[in-house]
Amino acid sequence: MSKDVIELVGVVEECYPNTTFRVRITSDEAKDHELLCHLAGRMRVHKVRILPGDRVRLEMTPYDLKKGRIVYRFRAGEDRLAPGSSAPISTPSSVSPPTPAA
Repeated sequence: MSKDVIELVGVVEECYPNTTFRVRITSDEAKDHELLCHLAGRMRVHKVRILPGDRVRLEMTPYDLKKGRIVYRFRAGEDRLAPGSSAPISTPSSVSPPTPAA
């Protein structure tokens, strides 16, 4: 059995009861598309809190294009590439480690 899911990145717009969220997609595949997403079980177990404005990774099945499941919340300043996009999520200022004195 194959895992037929579409991974996207979006921004949480609104919070609803029962860990349901309105998410606007920022990935190039479905730019500005809105989904109704619920929180994945693993995120519930680890008590991950999500607020409006948070950047999240979500999974969407090709059978229902209006609903999704939030599987990851990006930390502020995380500098990895988002799946499906060509630009980094954010570029924090890099600080070089101190060099030892000789």
